Amino acid sequence: MISNNKISGAIPPHLGNLTQLRRLDLSSNDIVGEIPKELGKLKLLLELSLDCNLLAGHIPQELGALSSLQKLNIAANNLTGSIPTQLGEDSNLLFLNFSMNNLERSIPIEIRNLQSLQHLDLSRNLLTGEIPGQLGRLHVLEILNLSHNQLSGSIASTFDGMTSLTSIDISYNELEGPLPNIPAFHNATIGVVRGNKRLCGIIAGLSPCMATTSKGRNKNEKLLLVLIPTLGCLLSLLLVVGASTIERRRVRKTGASSIDGGNENPWAIWSFDGRMAYESIIEATEEFDAKYCIGMGGYGSVYKAQLQTGETIAVKKFKEAVDVEIASRKAFEREIYALTETRHQNIIKLYGFCSSSRHSFLVYEFLESGSLKDVLNNEERMATFDWNKRVNVVKGVAYALCYMHHECSPPIIHRDVSSKNVLLDAEYEAHVSDFGTAKVLQSYSSNWTSFAGTFGYAAPELAYTMEVNHKCDVYSFGVVTLEIIMGRHPGDLISSLASSSSSSLRHSTASWPLKEVLDQRIPFPEGGVLGELAFMTKMAFSCSSPKPEHRPSMQQVSRAISAHNSIVLSASEDIKLEELIDPTCFTY
Repeated sequence: MISNNKISGAIPPHLGNLTQLRRLDLSSNDIVGEIPKELGKLKLLLELSLDCNLLAGHIPQELGALSSLQKLNIAANNLTGSIPTQLGEDSNLLFLNFSMNNLERSIPIEIRNLQSLQHLDLSRNLLTGEIPGQLGRLHVLEILNLSHNQLSGSIASTFDGMTSLTSIDISYNELEGPLPNIPAFHNATIGVVRGNKRLCGIIAGLSPCMATTSKGRNKNEKLLLVLIPTLGCLLSLLLVVGASTIERRRVRKTGASSIDGGNENPWAIWSFDGRMAYESIIEATEEFDAKYCIGMGGYGSVYKAQLQTGETIAVKKFKEAVDVEIASRKAFEREIYALTETRHQNIIKLYGFCSSSRHSFLVYEFLESGSLKDVLNNEERMATFDWNKRVNVVKGVAYALCYMHHECSPPIIHRDVSSKNVLLDAEYEAHVSDFGTAKVLQSYSSNWTSFAGTFGYAAPELAYTMEVNHKCDVYSFGVVTLEIIMGRHPGDLISSLASSSSSSLRHSTASWPLKEVLDQRIPFPEGGVLGELAFMTKMAFSCSSPKPEHRPSMQQVSRAISAHNSIVLSASEDIKLEELIDPTCFTY
């Protein structure tokens, strides 16, 4: 085992000569190059872990010769090509994780031969085609994650015999039809199926399966709202991001449609046309009456609106006063551009927008739990916002920022990551919101701009430079992570630890036990959860370093938390903050 040691370079092929090797763990390093095919000679190998590195190229088919292999983990690399059919020969595999790569083509039917497989994760790749029916032959499979691919077709018959499944995630694909009648879906939430084309079933939030539906309704059932009651709305769209960009993105990523009163009706499921939808929102909010307001920001207010259909949405109405009109318009345009360019489960979903002579507003999905800041300030909700949910919120924000920084082209910098701009749904899943100050990093531009952000979360270098880069978001993420762990804004802690003029204060603060920093309003974490929180605290200190060059990238952070890193603690160990502070000691 040589994991988490920042090893760089390629894997030496001569490792294939260690024929008695039983376990090879090179995870969470900086290893580059390809996976050497010589590893296929390790006939006695039980575990191979190469996850969280920088490996590229194809998965060698020679790994199929590892007949004794029980665990194979090569997640979070840059691997391409298809999944080798020869892996079906690894009949003793219990654990297989190929997630967070760039694997293409279909899932091979030979996977049916892995009869001992208990955990299969192929998420966050570029896999296409249908889910093979042969997958249903994995009768002891317990965990299956196929999310964030481009899989299509019906899944009803695929899983019929998979009664052993306890956890399943097929979100963000292009799947359709009824869900299988198995316990894994009976106990699931909307999060494991959202982001597909036309799935139906008993999960709350899905449409019930109907015997027959009209062709027009099926075609439009999952289209998102775009509310443009006049030609001026369409012209505003053209000014914002250009007609060609929106036309291309709205079909491929958001499914949005631009309409005015005379165009084809994409609201058939609600029996609305564009103008009626606009008027329905005005009616639902009583012309944006204050009693429907659920939040206020620098550029406008957010309202909760329940439409006549029973659908609840959030409407962000932008200010129209003359003195803020220009800034408000820019924020409106930035938010539309950013949210039509992104599609991620941890980023707020834009249903549509309207710009008319009367009002300018955006329409979002409504998230029941409100902002992270509101939850942390609500004493009555502490019992349900436990440590596991908090860890999951940190992961969700990290995944969203990693996606924006490293998977969007050009990259998008949020510039205002804070607890008030992280929204939570009913299951406390995180959704990054409020892109009014977002900046798209152009390679041909200097990317200098005026200050944006929230004091207390903005990176300290913005006091002397206006250059925007991804390390600004990394700093804000570190602050939000500490806020989640502490239950309050960590301003005093960060200031005292970063102070060079008061060494005694720094020393006294650094010597605090971690348990004194954790939110005291909920029970003290035990076992592995405490180790995971210690790791996330160390990660947060590294992200919030006053020196940008000491901060990791969100890709490094995302890979580290995906690997379920934690700090191993003995039962009697009382870890202190000083052991977690030095950013140079944090490995990814």
